[in-house]
Amino acid sequence: MLFQWGMRRQKGQMNDGVQQEGADHSGEATDVPQEPMSAELSVNIDIIRHATGESSDVVIRRFSLGHEKQVKAAAVFVDGLVDEKNVYEFLLMPLLEASFPLALEERERFQWIEKKLAAVGGVKHVAEWKQLFFDLFSGATLILIDGAPFAVSASTKGGQYRAIEEPQTQIAVRGPREGFTESLRTNTAMIRRRIKNPNLWLETMQIGTVTQTDVAIMYVKGIVNDKIVEEVKARLRRIDIDGVLESGYIEQLIEDQTFTTFPTIYHTERPDIVAANLLEGRVAILVEGTPFVLIAPALFIQFFQAGEDYYARFDISTALRFLRVLIFFISLIAPAIYIAATTFHQEMIPTQLVIAVAAQREAVPFPAFVEALIMEVTFEILREAGVRLPRAIGQAVSIVGALVIGQAAVEAGFVSSAMVIVVSITAIASFATPSFAIAISARLIRFGLMFLAAMFGFYGIMMGILVMTIHLCSLRSFGVPYMSPLAPFTPSNMGDTLFRVPTWMFRERPRLMSQKNIVRQSGDQKPTPPAPSRQEKGDGS
Repeated sequence: MLFQWGMRRQKGQMNDGVQQEGADHSGEATDVPQEPMSAELSVNIDIIRHATGESSDVVIRRFSLGHEKQVKAAAVFVDGLVDEKNVYEFLLMPLLEASFPLALEERERFQWIEKKLAAVGGVKHVAEWKQLFFDLFSGATLILIDGAPFAVSASTKGGQYRAIEEPQTQIAVRGPREGFTESLRTNTAMIRRRIKNPNLWLETMQIGTVTQTDVAIMYVKGIVNDKIVEEVKARLRRIDIDGVLESGYIEQLIEDQTFTTFPTIYHTERPDIVAANLLEGRVAILVEGTPFVLIAPALFIQFFQAGEDYYARFDISTALRFLRVLIFFISLIAPAIYIAATTFHQEMIPTQLVIAVAAQREAVPFPAFVEALIMEVTFEILREAGVRLPRAIGQAVSIVGALVIGQAAVEAGFVSSAMVIVVSITAIASFATPSFAIAISARLIRFGLMFLAAMFGFYGIMMGILVMTIHLCSLRSFGVPYMSPLAPFTPSNMGDTLFRVPTWMFRERPRLMSQKNIVRQSGDQKPTPPAPSRQEKGDGS
């Protein structure tokens, strides 16, 4: 029973003021007790101290209620997770100054405390140890009263969080400058500032048997497809893991296809992008402790779009999207084309160019494939070093390393100048891809296409691209075809794919996402110049 946890009575009499209990680090690890809470304050405090290993950041403050201080009580919170100013000013002080009525039943005691803590939000009744410890480590302050087999949980979340800053991975020329942080509530607030509608629903659950990480899903009721929402919830409920430390855990456990290099769930740290996707009928998944928000379902063409595409004119956005697709294919097949052309298809190269390339390769002892492989691996090493090193020296190391190694490799005869140019253009193209997830997919597939080009020339490249296309068409993202609206072809949704139509032509939402309210704007929103006045007509005549 409860008394098996051991009772360590406090020495001395309790003073009228508030005093803090000491904590040592004795005892062994224990599980959360399954028995109900005791009505004796000392037993409950012993259980809390024993279950937490008498951790030094678990603060237990004893005090007495009533003018004559007859009723013993205690406040329990975790240092660093609460706002201590709120704890003392709006929680402890009202209780210490009030006259606690002794002749109250359990329900009446809770109502009395709830009334006195009106300035504190999230006051609730807790009678189970599992819920008590969850609230405690979520930033709540627990009020325990001698003679009451329950605790009062008051939300006093606080602590230090990173301030809202500009996103580091999705920098925009035009658009909002704020990005998500590691605070779940801050992130949901930034989305609600953009969609001030009661139909923006938020549901929160805890995932991770040990970490109990808060995971929230947001969607716009009436726009989103209910089947997609239910599928997202079902996949999240199936997750049985000890801990979730970042949204990447969730992404890998709920994606449709594991064995593919292409991302089937979109992630972003920009609130404006999340809001735009919610208005299209998608679902956002937010995880406590990470600024990256997951968006599902995701489409292949979505990874070539940027948030600023919708803030600029449609002709400029369309040109940039075609450029991004071209950049993707350059980063995918440029080294393979060089290998195929110099190994099997020299007749396709202009005469002057093939003579120049042959002269450069005369002193190179390796075939084109080995030459390209050496340079690609070298650039990947430099790229990874630039990412992992401190920001102050990371870029310098990447640039200097690329220049020095490239020049030295050419002078030593390991590679040709043409190969350095090809690999450099490929590396720059991979950096220019707007989504890191799709860029790293191209980096991996590039090596496979290089091998096929070395074996079969251009036929191998075409065979590899054909297999990749078939694979893309077979992918699904929460039941939605990954290549839509291109395959299956949906004419009504083609206005926001490789090209973008003017904003006044966005009359419908994507049909595969939203099957309810698909109308985005009613009527003809096309801008029209004002009609000339009579005076202007007279002047013109």
